[in-house]
Amino acid sequence: MGRGRAKAKQTKVARELKYSSPQTDFERLQRELAGSESGNNALDDGLADDSWRDDEDSWRR
Repeated sequence: MGRGRAKAKQTKVARELKYSSPQTDFERLQRELAGSESGNNALDDGLADDSWRDDEDSWRR
């Protein structure tokens, strides 16, 4: 028992997240996308590095 209030609050928060539209800062987005050329190289390098997989799978051996 006692879960009614908590569940009602969760339902309220879920509805707010589902139906609300956050304010988008388009100027900030434009600056971020315009300066992303150097950022893409760093992201691509991170994707090409698969050394983390070796560490993750080492416990199985």
